[in-house]
Amino acid sequence: MFLVPVFAFAEACVGIGLLISGAVLVAVGSVLLANDVASLGQIVILAMAGAILGDHVGFYTGRWVGPRFNGFAFAQKHRAKLQKSEAMILKYGPYAIFIGRFIPAIRSLIPVMLGISGFRATRYSALDVAACMLWSVCLGAILWAIENMVG
Repeated sequence: MFLVPVFAFAEACVGIGLLISGAVLVAVGSVLLANDVASLGQIVILAMAGAILGDHVGFYTGRWVGPRFNGFAFAQKHRAKLQKSEAMILKYGPYAIFIGRFIPAIRSLIPVMLGISGFRATRYSALDVAACMLWSVCLGAILWAIENMVG
């Protein structure tokens, strides 16, 4: 079961998230459900916890590193995705936290960009927890549908 929060964290964490697909988490969750290792509720809660932790690592990395982040080799390599993240934040403001949570290509970049921008930490945390709750419920719905199609 420890794989659920690990993969949820990894796909949300800045840097790692660009390499880990959400499909891995769906596969892990499906295997756990099919083998009665974990309940759907356990998977949803563990995924939510991992996602929140991953997002917050990104947010506080952005706050700590600040605008210097844009000069890092990682940022230069992923410039196009960072620009999409920045444009989404400018266009949608705090709603970018919710929207970004559901777009794999930029999911791990929105938190770091908000951290760099100086977004208030308490507001970020409240919105991120809500977004991760919604995302984990959607993950649960996907897993439930897979389990009921197969089983």
